[in-house]
Amino acid sequence: MIFDCHTHLFGHGQVKGPTQAAVKRSWGPDHEMIATPEQHEEAFADSDGAIVLAFDAPATGIEVPNEYVAEYVAKHNGKFIGFASVDPNRANAPRLLEEAIKGLGLKGLKLGPIYQNFYPDAKEHFDLYKKADELNIPILIHQGTSFVPEGFLDASRPAALDPIARAFPNLKILVAHMGHPWVDECISVVRKNTNMYMDVSALGSRSWQYYNALVSACEYGVTHKILFGSDFPFFTTQKMIDATRNINHLVEGTNLPRVPEQVIEDIIHRNTPEILGLV
Repeated sequence: MIFDCHTHLFGHGQVKGPTQAAVKRSWGPDHEMIATPEQHEEAFADSDGAIVLAFDAPATGIEVPNEYVAEYVAKHNGKFIGFASVDPNRANAPRLLEEAIKGLGLKGLKLGPIYQNFYPDAKEHFDLYKKADELNIPILIHQGTSFVPEGFLDASRPAALDPIARAFPNLKILVAHMGHPWVDECISVVRKNTNMYMDVSALGSRSWQYYNALVSACEYGVTHKILFGSDFPFFTTQKMIDATRNINHLVEGTNLPRVPEQVIEDIIHRNTPEILGLV
């Protein structure tokens, strides 16, 4: 199977404020960050399945409601798995998470400190992690950089997740984008904590960084903890498959290390739903 662990919906008007402004500065004044249910459905028509993410990030202008994602995934007979998102700065964050899981049928929690502007290792947020642990759901967290100036970069280092993993050793935590640009720091955190994983989503657009990330993961012996994802709509599943299979092309004719073909295929075909306890 090829299961995409990292895809987004962005309906009309759900990306605004600081993020919308950053998008237009980066990609042109006419560009909009859009991934409608219809576009997502078309892109994944032939896929084995995907995780679809809500995003509650008012600090930077991204508000993809839990209900929006739940309604979409419910129409597809289990092919797609919806993850809720709750801004940890909300006073009732644990209750909102429980309502999204028990009431809407969502299966995980999406967080992003650099978009939600919170420090993940701050003790006031541990009640939210405790609730996720009690509900036996995984957390997918964007613990890495972003192009939005208003985001908290100093809240985004992968090492900040270590106290959470130690406090909740049974809580499954998936670090998006291998924590770029702090890939080796992400690998170190994931290696030492049994229930931590990392995904490769969007790294295909940075081929040298991606190559070095996979080589480092091989050297640290943690390739079995790498999950496959695209970050749709920014990247597609097929583009990530191609980027992963072509990773060794960068070093042809050199003495630089190769990523073993078996490692590459194992990443692409990893059974993410089973690993994260979603099935």
